[in-house]
Amino acid sequence: MPTEQPTVGPSSSPESTPTQPSPEPTTTSVVPSTPGWLSRPAAADSALPWGMVLVAVLILAAAAVGVVWLWRNTGVVERLRARAAHDGPSDDVEPASRTAEIAVVPADAATAVLPAVVPTGGSPTPQGPATPPARAGTATERAAADETVRFLIQLGEAMVDTSSPIAQVNGTLQRIAAVNGLPGTAVVTFPTALMVSVPDGQTVRTAVATAGGRALRLDQVADVLDLAQAAVRGAVRPAEGLDTLRSILDSPAPSTGRRRALGYVVVAAGLSLVLGGGWLDVLLSAVLGGVVSVVTRLTRRMPPVYQGLLTGACAFLVAVPVFLLVRTGLPVGLLAPLVGPLVTFLPGALLTTGVIDLATRQMIAGSARLAAGVMQLVLLALGITAAAGLVGVPATELSSGGGHPLGWAAPWIGVLVYAVGVVLNNDARTETLPWITLVLVVAYAGQVLGGLLLGASVSSFVGALAMTPVAMVAATRRSGPPFLVTFLPGFWVLVPGALGLVGVTSALGAVTDQAITTIVTTGVSMVAICLGVLAGLALGSGLQRRLAPDVPPLI
Repeated sequence: MPTEQPTVGPSSSPESTPTQPSPEPTTTSVVPSTPGWLSRPAAADSALPWGMVLVAVLILAAAAVGVVWLWRNTGVVERLRARAAHDGPSDDVEPASRTAEIAVVPADAATAVLPAVVPTGGSPTPQGPATPPARAGTATERAAADETVRFLIQLGEAMVDTSSPIAQVNGTLQRIAAVNGLPGTAVVTFPTALMVSVPDGQTVRTAVATAGGRALRLDQVADVLDLAQAAVRGAVRPAEGLDTLRSILDSPAPSTGRRRALGYVVVAAGLSLVLGGGWLDVLLSAVLGGVVSVVTRLTRRMPPVYQGLLTGACAFLVAVPVFLLVRTGLPVGLLAPLVGPLVTFLPGALLTTGVIDLATRQMIAGSARLAAGVMQLVLLALGITAAAGLVGVPATELSSGGGHPLGWAAPWIGVLVYAVGVVLNNDARTETLPWITLVLVVAYAGQVLGGLLLGASVSSFVGALAMTPVAMVAATRRSGPPFLVTFLPGFWVLVPGALGLVGVTSALGAVTDQAITTIVTTGVSMVAICLGVLAGLALGSGLQRRLAPDVPPLI
């Protein structure tokens, strides 16, 4: 069968035989101009507007200058305090702290020494050894130990409910036990259970409790973590801590249901702007966010066993009107109006905390949290896929979206709107709004800069690395909230849950290539966030020790 030969130049002769091919095509085919396994720098292929990049650089530079200023200013304050301590107090002014001092000496099994009372301006007056009956002393010690264990169990359960990493929960409880005279206490924590073991002579007493069954508001998260820090310092004893913890968990919501519903609408609209939605996408996200808020409020007394049904139903309820509007030909994107109203169900914090647990060698807890997060994504994807099948819109279009209505400034405005919604919807205290806004803006600025330099898949590493030290520094300020209060909202801005939702929905829609690509991207993003958080913790721990030495370390 005759074979048609390629033409290699205008001087080609028709007498050329097939057995003698021209060398020019062979030479050009050996070294292609753009090999498939080579890649250009991420900055060269980036489509980010330079205005957005400039704003991100300015924000990160301002945050770095602020941290350096705090570092240097804290050094000056420490030198002034050291000089004042060296000079001593004035003779004509008696400090209030010297009016009475009590030195607490642990009681020994054989001889108990009463505390020495130091009167104002006097010398210690020894009270002498007391010899109470051995049984009374042992009973008192056991009662105190039992009270400490109860406090550890209930506080650990509350810390698990705050979504704290397992390493932080274990470390905090062990420090509290050591402060209260139980240095050999062992703590084992899981996302749904907690065990505390205390040595007791030749035996070991173990207390077990369930955990992870409550969803705490941000004001409760702040109070629980403040109580834990005070207990680590020894400022709160177990009996007082139990009463305080009970009042925190039983405290009513500081705002009304309408305020929280409004906050959810604002959160949905802000996240839709961050995801690149147009004006119609933002409006649709706000309306559907209000619908989801009403549904969740009406079903707040639903047993936990039916929460999965609620998740799938809300996803179906949101997806149906979105797909119907797409069929009309209106300029409606799919990612922004779907993810925005479902933000309360996105397991971004759960997935990332699970990866952090795995990185800190908490294998069981990390695997459990990852499995729970993936299951949440599957439930959401089932509802969206069912809606797509009902309406007729293929799930492959899920990643499409509209343009920014305000250009490159739209995502920054969306971050600010989102911060206000977080405070309103999660009952955070008003004074925490500037700190939450600061951490969110720094996180998004880091993600923008990381996307420019490293690519979209690893951009979340820079975002997590930037926001973690800022959240830790904010926790050292008098008006600043605890670390997790500003840290947890940042996970939604970094959007690992949204990427996972796209991937799982594509898989259920039988779009294998897109599903595999997006799921792999989600996994890379979660690992990148985890590494960024760990690097940020290492960087911020030094700042925290200098700015607030009395604050216990996070991990």
